[in-house]
Amino acid sequence: MIVVATSDDSPLMRKYGAFSAMSIAEYFKNQGKDVLFMMDSVTRFAMAQREIGLALGEPPTSKGYPPSVLALLPQLMERAGKEEGKGSITAFFTVLVEGDDLSDPIADQSRSILDGHIVLSRELTDYGIYPPISIQNSASRVMGDVIDVEHKKAAMRFKRLNSILKENEVLVRIGAYEKGNDKELDIAIAKKEKMNGFLQQFPDEIFDFETTINDLKQIVS
Repeated sequence: MIVVATSDDSPLMRKYGAFSAMSIAEYFKNQGKDVLFMMDSVTRFAMAQREIGLALGEPPTSKGYPPSVLALLPQLMERAGKEEGKGSITAFFTVLVEGDDLSDPIADQSRSILDGHIVLSRELTDYGIYPPISIQNSASRVMGDVIDVEHKKAAMRFKRLNSILKENEVLVRIGAYEKGNDKELDIAIAKKEKMNGFLQQFPDEIFDFETTINDLKQIVS
């Protein structure tokens, strides 16, 4: 089912379109079904409430958003999840940020509410890496509860090597780094090609969970 409120609709229509979609998801959840809810985007929803709030005389605060905007986000987002004796709502909310500024008030508030966030990077698209997921900025609050210790150690090791590469990328590119000065950086450089390959996936490629974990462990071993 699709609920649509376009940019030429009134702010009230755009605001309550989101709430109507969530109510429909809750209807199926109450029937014991597992619902996938996708909303694009939270930013447009917040902009609609900003128009309403400013028209009602609310004072603009961070980046022009009135206080009611930040108070409204939990009312929508926290309705997702699993309820005992009923079904569940797995929600994906997209958030647009200006100039990749993760301190944007809407992005910041969304991160504080949701169980995880996947950050897409314009910089990675410049390198031809798709999907352009920034693993340094992305995070999951439930990851530690659903994976084993070896998987967690491998993921942390991969992120560390990737972070070391990012920190020293300019030095390596201009030839200012001499091999042997930093053992971890030497390892990261040696594994760079495999790491970049691991982070990429074409639309027609399919990798099962076990294959992905095994590849991850082989790269960082």
